[in-house]
Amino acid sequence: MHLKVIKRCVSQCRRPSVAASFCSTVDPKERKKFAAYGSSWWEGAGGAEPLHRMNPCRIRFIERNVGKHFGIRDVKNPLGALRVADIGCGGGILSESLARSGAEVVGVDPSPENIAIATAHAQKDPVTATIEYRASTAEDMSAAGEHFDVVCALEVVEHVSDLDLFVKSCADLVKPGGALVVSTVNRTRLSYMLGIVAASHCYWA
Repeated sequence: MHLKVIKRCVSQCRRPSVAASFCSTVDPKERKKFAAYGSSWWEGAGGAEPLHRMNPCRIRFIERNVGKHFGIRDVKNPLGALRVADIGCGGGILSESLARSGAEVVGVDPSPENIAIATAHAQKDPVTATIEYRASTAEDMSAAGEHFDVVCALEVVEHVSDLDLFVKSCADLVKPGGALVVSTVNRTRLSYMLGIVAASHCYWA
């Protein structure tokens, strides 16, 4: 059911006749905001702190559901050797957890600054040093014909400029029989206060 809903939505992309390479889902203001995180991506404070708090829950969800989808029963490597794309990877918080779960990870972010931070941090551990980081976007990778077993876009959709194109591009990156994992904050007043006002506006005030 979920896959059918996703396909139905992405088929209504507002600009289906225009090649993805000429379109962009990147919001310049959002890109600039996250690029300014710098070393705070891994200091466990500031704007990235909520992502660190959520990460254990997110990776457990991925391990359990993706592992079940692919029939993986390896406790030490719950994601086996799956090729996984982490779209909007930021400083690499989720990417590193995916790598430690056994996945072959490609972290993707439109900000070269974030890619530099993520790469430098990953090099501190032989396990995470295998992560391939790219300053790119889902739509550019889709246009280039890239494919992955699993595509993750966690806490990203609320920051893109073209939701239809973004979801379509992520879906196009998934191999037949693969999995697309997307998450975002709930549309409630509490989520708005904590996820938008507290985590973003207050931090940058």
